[in-house]
Amino acid sequence: MAVNGHVSLVGAGPGDPGLLTRRAIARLRAADLVLYDALIDDRILRYARHAQKFFVGKRAGRHAMAQTSIHALMIRAARRGRRVVRLKGGDPFVFGRGGEEALALRQAGVAYDVVPGVTSAVAAPASAGIPVTHRGVSSAFLVVSGHEDEAFASAIAQLQPDGVTVVVLMGLGRSAAIARRLIERGWSGGTPAAVIVDASNPEQQVWRGTIDQMASDSVVIDSRGPGTIVIGEVVAVGLPEVGIKNSEVGMARIRNSRF
Repeated sequence: MAVNGHVSLVGAGPGDPGLLTRRAIARLRAADLVLYDALIDDRILRYARHAQKFFVGKRAGRHAMAQTSIHALMIRAARRGRRVVRLKGGDPFVFGRGGEEALALRQAGVAYDVVPGVTSAVAAPASAGIPVTHRGVSSAFLVVSGHEDEAFASAIAQLQPDGVTVVVLMGLGRSAAIARRLIERGWSGGTPAAVIVDASNPEQQVWRGTIDQMASDSVVIDSRGPGTIVIGEVVAVGLPEVGIKNSEVGMARIRNSRF
């Protein structure tokens, strides 16, 4: 075994193991230690047959391990010669703190690489038949975190109403507040909106409506899965849902949501 090990920051994609990259699978198969986030499918973890596996994820404000502790664990394991995979949902550098971890590894002198993953910011809309850009409808899209009102408000402050597609990650529990914030900024209440939960998985559910309906808290999806909100005229393009089974379209209150 080498004196110094290596860390791979690996994106696991939106959920479906079929959307893993070949490089991600190779890193998992070679791993001695896998530190994985919440919502990683068990079928993905099975690729790491010879590795120790530790859950270090965060859900609804509850942290299995502090971020600084994750840094320390990666660095310590690599210095002991271990091949470490830091496994994250989606892409490591899209709201995944991958940048923070890469900086910590660099400062510690630990060798690392980044394996990009398919982010739910594009995969979730696509699985619901929603193109985030569409000629004559939207030529750009904004990806923003929705779990904090102040951060969301700052992100959309300079955005022209109805100008681009807005994709909100980690905002499912605040969907009504997000819709109201957009309406306050001048967005039309009739702007199409969609909520996709458990994207790319057989349990996928899709709600479609308007931001007026979303603002009135009329979205109903009974799931603990991760959700993606899409707002803009692209929602009304009308393509069919793709690559899923047993999807349901409903209107109700979001229950038990943690994202």
